Amino acid sequence: MTPTSTLPLSGKAALVTGGSRGIGAAVARRLAADGADVALTYVSAEGRAKEVAEDIRATGRRALAIQADSASATDPVEAVHRTAREFGRLDILVNNAGIFPNGPLADVTVAEIDRTLAIHVRAALLGAQAAAGHMTDGGRIVTIGSNLAERVPGPGITLYAASKSALSGLTRGLARDLGARGITANLVQPGSTDTEMNPADSGARADAQRALSALGRYGTPEGIAAIVAHLAGPDGSGTTGSVFTVDGGTNA
Repeated sequence: MTPTSTLPLSGKAALVTGGSRGIGAAVARRLAADGADVALTYVSAEGRAKEVAEDIRATGRRALAIQADSASATDPVEAVHRTAREFGRLDILVNNAGIFPNGPLADVTVAEIDRTLAIHVRAALLGAQAAAGHMTDGGRIVTIGSNLAERVPGPGITLYAASKSALSGLTRGLARDLGARGITANLVQPGSTDTEMNPADSGARADAQRALSALGRYGTPEGIAAIVAHLAGPDGSGTTGSVFTVDGGTNA
């Protein structure tokens, strides 16, 4: 085990929303490996969230699994406050929780629109607002978006693309609002990533997604986590209001 004092996030505390699986779990584990105590939220996958928490504790860091629904107007805020209470501080917020609404435009309902915007946009804004109240200079806010916010390669994802495109404006606004305090805000936009939601070996249209990529392959959750860790660490101190598209060249 690497001595904590030599790690880039030693002494820091982080919250990762939607951290029980996929990109969120990889981010939570990476931040812990870099020295941070990490809280993560989950909606229903309690067992998986506890597994991630145990992995974090195995690194010698503190961990906290919080049941919270990002569709709620109050759960994201309470998750922030609880993390700060339990760890005594909050330095890093990773807005990762998300869903993937898709299907014919004619079938999109008002309820689906409201839920998607609540999870992808409202929760990220409310979480950042609450986190900023706990952060000292040097705080970090990283939001996970999607390369589909910039280019839409086919039908059926209008709502998803619209909700993710709002995150670039959110990120730039946060950068301006919080920059004077030394708090950074950045957006990471993954492309096709090998997760349970979109498996590279058996997912719907997996071959088509690979064909769109300049590299001809899916990305990995660990690759996304590495970008987040850089932005959350000391080497990311001069980067804010920026968008990082990590999609193997799909949007090139």
